[in-house]
Amino acid sequence: MTTARNFLTWTVLAITLGACTEMSAVADDRPNILWLTSEDNGISWVSCYGGTNCKTPAIDQLAAEGFRYTHCFDNAAVCAPTRSTWITGMYAISNGTQPMRSRNKIPHDRIPYYPDLLREAGYHTSNSLKTDYNIGGRPDHDCWDVMDRRVPYGWRERRPGQPFFAVVNTTSSHESRAHGDAQNTRNDPAKIQLASYHPDLPAIRRSYAKYADAVENMDHDVRTTLDALKADGLYEDTVIIYNSDHGGVMPRSKRFLYSSGVHCPLIVRIPEKYKHLWPTEKPGTTIDRLVSFVDMPKTWLSLAGARIPDTLQGTIFLGKGTEPEPKYHLSFRERADDRCDSVRMIRDTRYAYHKNYIPYAPAGQYLAYLWQIAAAPAWEQYHKQGKTDAITGRFFEPRVSEEFYDTVEDFDNVHNLIDAPEHQARIGDMRKAMRRMQLELYDSGLMPESMRVRLAAKHGVTIYELVRDPRLYPLETYLDAADLALARDRKNLPAFIKGMSDADPCLRFWSVVGLHLLDENAAGAAQALTSALDDEADEVKMMAAWTVVKIGRREEGLATLRDMLFNGTSIENELHNVLDWMDDDAVSLVEEYLRAHPEKAKGILGKIAQDYRIEAAK
Repeated sequence: MTTARNFLTWTVLAITLGACTEMSAVADDRPNILWLTSEDNGISWVSCYGGTNCKTPAIDQLAAEGFRYTHCFDNAAVCAPTRSTWITGMYAISNGTQPMRSRNKIPHDRIPYYPDLLREAGYHTSNSLKTDYNIGGRPDHDCWDVMDRRVPYGWRERRPGQPFFAVVNTTSSHESRAHGDAQNTRNDPAKIQLASYHPDLPAIRRSYAKYADAVENMDHDVRTTLDALKADGLYEDTVIIYNSDHGGVMPRSKRFLYSSGVHCPLIVRIPEKYKHLWPTEKPGTTIDRLVSFVDMPKTWLSLAGARIPDTLQGTIFLGKGTEPEPKYHLSFRERADDRCDSVRMIRDTRYAYHKNYIPYAPAGQYLAYLWQIAAAPAWEQYHKQGKTDAITGRFFEPRVSEEFYDTVEDFDNVHNLIDAPEHQARIGDMRKAMRRMQLELYDSGLMPESMRVRLAAKHGVTIYELVRDPRLYPLETYLDAADLALARDRKNLPAFIKGMSDADPCLRFWSVVGLHLLDENAAGAAQALTSALDDEADEVKMMAAWTVVKIGRREEGLATLRDMLFNGTSIENELHNVLDWMDDDAVSLVEEYLRAHPEKAKGILGKIAQDYRIEAAK
């Protein structure tokens, strides 16, 4: 009996030990993952991608040991919406978190953050220096085991043998590093290669050189982190990813959906022990697969063997779970700080199609933060002096509704091929593909930002929930209305007049935008426009007033805008944008307002005051 009991005991122990050994082997087989991110530098600033303005030896060496992706693109071109997309694995436009510093809530009970899923899978998670998720309802640090500036290498805080996922972000290449004085740079301004859209001015060359210094400092940060990983004996146990968070930082890159704003470096180093994860037969090669930032969280979860919920909208691009390559990448642009805009861009590895939903605004709007780079005001002043040409001056002019670029022949995206006969079939396909993606993602940007915030609050739902309810947000109808408006076809005048009386304020908005884009051809809608000066939606009222001014009924339009400016509006920021876009037409109104309220001579109104020498601003 004793012998039998001892045998049973040893058998159970052997099975238990075997199981533990097997679990240990499974755990040991999972790679550590180190995600190195830098801020604001596109591929043109990395030497292994052909960049000539600075040297990045640490990143270049990582590429020599790993796999360099040639077609990786950000979805947002600016930090907070990008990080919102990353942390949820969902396009920010699908959650309503795309406007900068909006902090709109999402249903957190339905949408986990990817670190939650890594922790659930047994990984230790850490994040050094950067969250900025632009999402309300949950503290940004809540999803990490370690999120502390004093702990730059969070993997050192894990349990012995625990696999880790660590984000180490360097801020040395951030836009702010190009602000201010740009004298005495390490890099010679005379040797800098400028983008074709930048005029060759001393201030622009110096700004480039200062930022080149910053990128080289960033590369040193990358080396320091890799040295720490090696010192800890973890270099050959860790999958290392490096990419920037978007392009930048000279004017017309960061915040914009051109190649300089969204085409980013992506390098992945995978140790020999994990060669089954290699995307090609040997390291040191390039990978031409199309990769979007939204693909990254899903891919990291797959590499870690973590649970992948159906909320994730990306595609796994690496490892045993690799999914078919998407045909297109989608990017979006909306409000950045206090500047309104709305653009969608879809592209493949060569061609890019842009749709400008606010084409009456120039791309190159004054932005206080950006204008701290000497290049921005220098470029603007050069344009105001009438010295720019069709390429260097277009940034400051109102836009066309659509743009199309061959990004191989024209990386700078300065030759718009939207009317080229040889590309019409491709453009038609890309228009359809963009619409399909907008519908699949429940693109929240077809309703003005302030309007969708009000509507969501009225119904007690998040924007995520709002846009998934066709009774509240009939997206197909909005897409049709927007396309009609952007067509700028005078044959649509009757449709716009009819739309001005629709019960849906969003459809009234797109109808007034359509009339606005008809310019003098909108005169036949004068009665509908005048009636809209009393519209209950301030977005409609504001655009109607501006359009009334455009068709020659200046006093009527300015009276409405004056009332909104002096007596308050729920869309004050949007109003300030429109007053700026109106140029000379609104100067007298702004001057009157600032004389009564000199303390308001800041931001957009302050810039108008400066440009037109309004005394109240001094």
